[in-house]
Amino acid sequence: MKVGILFDLDGTLLNTLEDLYNATNHILKMFGCPTRTRDEVRTFVGNGATMQMKRSLPGTPNDPDIDAVMTAYHAHYNTVCVAGTAAPYEGVMQVLEDLKNRYPIAVVSNKPDPAVQGLCEKYFPGVYALGVSDDCPRKPAPDMVRKALKALNVDTCVYVGDSEVDLATAKNAGVPCLTVLWGFRDKDLLESEGAKYFCANPADMPALIEEIIQKESLPLGEGGKNL
Repeated sequence: MKVGILFDLDGTLLNTLEDLYNATNHILKMFGCPTRTRDEVRTFVGNGATMQMKRSLPGTPNDPDIDAVMTAYHAHYNTVCVAGTAAPYEGVMQVLEDLKNRYPIAVVSNKPDPAVQGLCEKYFPGVYALGVSDDCPRKPAPDMVRKALKALNVDTCVYVGDSEVDLATAKNAGVPCLTVLWGFRDKDLLESEGAKYFCANPADMPALIEEIIQKESLPLGEGGKNL
């Protein structure tokens, strides 16, 4: 049995909060709606762009049509996200290089697929990446995980994410989840959602992944060496 490592994108590999905050408020202003704070937007993201914007709207009978909102959002965000302020969290790039030498890795995100492809091409070239598309439902449906496993030619994985959506995705796909603590959710919420394995520092991730692999009786990486 072969094992890979799958990563969420926003809040796990990339700090995209500023871009999401700016894009959300750009669209809210466009439709004459009150803007949101960064902390509000932080709690709204994770279930895909449509849910993000639904949560951001005032929630009144006068809310603009969500289809019109999303058309404007996608046109704006897909244009600016790659050139925006997103950046890998400190230490993430070194960890990915380490893990790539041992395991097939992939990115699965609830961003629209064009945005995912643009960001991953910029920051993680050569890494298989998958976003939301018509033929691949958003997380927590397990479809993305299964499609990525097939593309990587592996049987299972350790899934790495930062939110309750990632925990549910891993559960639905029948794989263990390593939850990072530098992302968009607080530890108390993650614990209440059943998080079992935590990572507070990217440098600790390889050793924690090895621990999960051993506890979950998954196969070690290439050569069976310790990470």
